[in-house]
Amino acid sequence: MSDLLYQKSLLRLAARATGAGRLDPRDGSATQSNPLCGDRVTLDLRCRDGRIEAVGHDVRACVLCQASAVLIAERGLGLNREDARQVAEAVRQFLARPAAGPPTGWDDFAAMAPVADVPSRHRCVLLPFEALDRAFAAADGSDEAAT
Repeated sequence: MSDLLYQKSLLRLAARATGAGRLDPRDGSATQSNPLCGDRVTLDLRCRDGRIEAVGHDVRACVLCQASAVLIAERGLGLNREDARQVAEAVRQFLARPAAGPPTGWDDFAAMAPVADVPSRHRCVLLPFEALDRAFAAADGSDEAAT
C-alpha cells in the first residue's frame, strides 16, 4: 500500500520542505495531533491584516502530512481564515472524489490522488489544515486551546 501512496511526485513535494521550521516572531501557532497514527503538526503564522504573510511548520508525521504542510507554506500566502477553510474543504472533497481534480491554484495536490482509496489516511493530509485554522484562531485571540 505504501508504494501506491508514496509516489515520487509526493516524495519530491515533501522534500521541498518549504516553510519547515518555526517562525519567530509569530502571530499565531497551533499543534494538532492524530492519535491513530502519531502524526503531529505545529503550524505558525505571521499575518498582516488577517492574511497569511508567512508560514512555518514543525511536522513529525508521515510524508502525506509533510507534503500538505509544504503546500500550505507555498500556496497559502495571502489567504485569510475563510479562504483557508475553503481550501481545506476543497481538499477534503478532492480526497473523496479525486476525478474532480485538486483545488484551483493548488495543482500539486494531484500527488495526493492515491490517498482517496485509503480513507484512514485522509486525516494525514488534512491535519496541517486543522492546525492552520487553529493558528488563525490563536492569531486573532479566538481560541484559548491553540499553542
